[in-house]
Amino acid sequence: MSASALQVARTGLEAQDTRMRVIANNLANVATTAFKRDRANFATLSYQDVRVAGQQSTSQNNFATGLNLGTGVAVQGTSRMEAQGTLDTTGNTFDIAIQGEGYFQVLLPSGQLAYTRAGNLSLSGQGEIQTSDGYPVQPAITVPTNTTTVSIGTDGTVTAVVAGQTAATQIGQITTATFVNPAGLQALGGNLLQETTASGTAQVGIAGQTGHGTIMQGALETSNVNIVTELVDMIECQRAYEINSKMISSVDEMLKNANQTM
Repeated sequence: MSASALQVARTGLEAQDTRMRVIANNLANVATTAFKRDRANFATLSYQDVRVAGQQSTSQNNFATGLNLGTGVAVQGTSRMEAQGTLDTTGNTFDIAIQGEGYFQVLLPSGQLAYTRAGNLSLSGQGEIQTSDGYPVQPAITVPTNTTTVSIGTDGTVTAVVAGQTAATQIGQITTATFVNPAGLQALGGNLLQETTASGTAQVGIAGQTGHGTIMQGALETSNVNIVTELVDMIECQRAYEINSKMISSVDEMLKNANQTM
């Protein structure tokens, strides 16, 4: 039984260590544009059934309760909290934010599409609208040379006024993608997410239509990490780690006493 208790406590240490890593990553990204905090989910490991409830105790009686010994805990997975971050007004032309559901689409060098909520965009040397890492927004939009003003509507319509002209011309439209299960998107790093079987297929549509949030120009979505919440979780995690460590010390002391009395 003592050896089993050591094993159970060890799984507790590993689970809390993983949870602390998740919390640390949340705090590290407190200022990351449109970052969504993660939450560690736990699940019990398999049980050892020493006695099953209802099993016969005698020829005429059954056990009313079972004797089930747990083998510990493990991190079942992490869930991304999709709550909307606050919108921070920047006034920059190519800073855009989605208010509501949806993701911007970008083209990776591999030719695959990735998705992001981070709308801190810029122009390439050829005038193409791209992310800060140089990935072009999809559908591709190129701003003409000598453009004086670029406007992005709440539906993603991009218009430009070229020098010498007074009328604005539509040069493209930024569409957004939604997913049945956005929590199933795979994080790639660099504020990018990738479609998976769990997320479902991207449903591309015009911003503002049913199921798609609106686009706000001159603003960025901030991280939805709440420092106070993370600090509370960190303290709770630390205490849980300490008590599991104390359990190992206690069991070790029990084993030592048992050996000395034998």
